[in-house]
Amino acid sequence: MSKRFTVGAVATAAVLALTAASLGVPASAAPSTSRTFTVVAEDGVAADTAVAAIRAAGGTVVSSSDEVGMFQVTSDRADFAARAAAAPTLIGAAEQKAIGRKPKLDRVEQEHLLTASAAAGTAARHGTTMDPLDDKLWGLEMIRADKARKVEPGDRRVTVGVLDTGVDASNPDIAPNFNWALSRNFAPDRIDVDGPCEVPSCLDAVGTDDGGHGTHVAGTIGAAANGFGLSGVAPNVSLVELKGGQDSGYFFLDPVVNALVYAGHSGIDVVNMSFYVDPWLYNCTANPADSPEAQAEQRATIKAMKRALVFAHNKGVTLVGALGNNNEDLGAPRTDTSSPDYGADPYPRPIDNNSCWDLPTEGPHVIGVSSVGPSGKKADYSNYGTEQISVAAPGGWFRDGFDTDTFRTDANMILSSYPKHVLQEEGSVDADGNIVAGFEESVFKQCKRNGECGYYTYLQGTSMASPHAAGVAALIVSRYGKPQGRGGFGMSPDQVEQHLYRTAAEHACPEPRLQQYRNEGRDETYDAYCAGGLNFNGFYGYGIVDAYAAVKTPLKLNARP
Repeated sequence: MSKRFTVGAVATAAVLALTAASLGVPASAAPSTSRTFTVVAEDGVAADTAVAAIRAAGGTVVSSSDEVGMFQVTSDRADFAARAAAAPTLIGAAEQKAIGRKPKLDRVEQEHLLTASAAAGTAARHGTTMDPLDDKLWGLEMIRADKARKVEPGDRRVTVGVLDTGVDASNPDIAPNFNWALSRNFAPDRIDVDGPCEVPSCLDAVGTDDGGHGTHVAGTIGAAANGFGLSGVAPNVSLVELKGGQDSGYFFLDPVVNALVYAGHSGIDVVNMSFYVDPWLYNCTANPADSPEAQAEQRATIKAMKRALVFAHNKGVTLVGALGNNNEDLGAPRTDTSSPDYGADPYPRPIDNNSCWDLPTEGPHVIGVSSVGPSGKKADYSNYGTEQISVAAPGGWFRDGFDTDTFRTDANMILSSYPKHVLQEEGSVDADGNIVAGFEESVFKQCKRNGECGYYTYLQGTSMASPHAAGVAALIVSRYGKPQGRGGFGMSPDQVEQHLYRTAAEHACPEPRLQQYRNEGRDETYDAYCAGGLNFNGFYGYGIVDAYAAVKTPLKLNARP
């Protein structure tokens, strides 16, 4: 039976091929003029019809995700993308190419390492601690996760997918909760952005993370409360690595969509997405600033991502996403000057809010999370706006606490697990595994008697806020989920979302509503206006997530916030 692709109800019969060979041409392959593309079929087009159109355009199908009408294709034709876009049965082709590597340090998430005047301060935090470093986790206290775990620490049957750069399962706080059976890598290394491959196949082993970002996210969600290191929001849930990001931090369309489809097939309960799909900060249907081929590429990205998100949601996955670090109202976006971030030089692109999407956070069924600092104030970098925000959560803010001794201190950020070798590459840990002088207040090392050690560092961003919300979502499923068919366990994503919103701690807009960050050293481009009321507004959505209220408040079916 031919499979057809629609946004509302996608085909589910095909089995997704997940071998290293099907995911991409190994970076160690011999030089070739062949290029790799992700091609998306139009709605209602049968798979064999789409394949025929791809062949007619000069492409060879390497693998397919029939559930979302997406194909990985190689072609040596210089005009393949244009021919694919011209085919009536195909939306377009997105070429997988890049220029150079991502900067070693992220300007937002690692701001403290880029600021020469950074202070080492260790702001005092109070609350019940379970692990030695928990007193540094002000975010757990803000969302009352320290109290919530006494009621519901999480259920091992509940699985949280970390769709990110990987997860370092060797960390003693990650290891107890890491689900080896379900974890997968969908993103082979690519030498153009990741550097030389570590293994011949270029497909890193599950349980590794050469970027660090995913391990940090995983620790916030579900680091074990085991008397060692630190603990996460939901310290007893199972963590599933869904590696869809490159080591360098890029997130390509093909691995991300495959990871979402796999999450749906595998019964993952919650998926955290702290990224946007490269190379376009906003994917637009027909931006006049873009070439016809770029327009077709973006239409393909929009269609594939929306199909994948709908598919995962319909399969029972609660989707949580970072709202973004571009300090803008997503309902009134500025001109995009950062795209494309690979493949070509960026150029100014006026953004029409009605025809452009920041994906996945603006995609269907995604719970969008903004970031606040220890004071509860919206972080200067955090995106906002009533159109897309759902809730707020602790994401860290290095510049929080103006005119206090905590201003511009590492302790204002989010501490979580991190791979030792990445810290060594960044220069904060030496070859012997010891913390380099000057980093003692930003990097922490904990060792067991048997010599097994874990490493931890501070980051900030909506990437750090989203896993706090994902952890609360996992606690909701743990508390109120029900046994499902074939030994499964879970809860409707709509119910999880409603309960998350209903139990969030309401937070009114600040006064004045137009917030400026001059004291923090920011110019007028960071000015942010908070629209809305106490129940829902553009800075906090329905409120700051509250783990304790989420596990103590009785579930109301079909309730609205």
